[in-house]
Amino acid sequence: MTDLLDPAPRDAQPYDVDDFGTEAEVTLYYGNVDEFVRDFLRHMYKRRVDGRNRVWSARWWSYGEAIARLEALWRSWEYLRQDPSTGMSVWWRDHADYHMPVLLDPDGVFADTADDPANTNRRGEPLPYAAPPEGMFPDVRSRPL
Repeated sequence: MTDLLDPAPRDAQPYDVDDFGTEAEVTLYYGNVDEFVRDFLRHMYKRRVDGRNRVWSARWWSYGEAIARLEALWRSWEYLRQDPSTGMSVWWRDHADYHMPVLLDPDGVFADTADDPANTNRRGEPLPYAAPPEGMFPDVRSRPL
């Protein structure tokens, strides 16, 4: 697992605050939304999922709305991590704190998964996870942000 609190790319060089927003080439830290969910989000956004008050699907990739929201979370994280001053605060406030309660809502996209024990966890554990089908989310690190 990667260092979850280090939002810098694995091969990052130090940069100047004045560099934020310039045309410098930026490398994605996570190659796709699955890697972002698997290695970062589910570990950082630990919430008890009991199937009543909060719901989640280990197979989140089976739901179009979930893919769209998690892709938005990943892409916004990749962009905002470049801002060394308030980028992560903005990401949490404007993105994670908005989309995650919508995804975890018992009447939301995962409502039909509430009775499956594979989709629950205990307090302090990462969100449940099942790997998507091979090739569903190709690595896009070679593409620009």
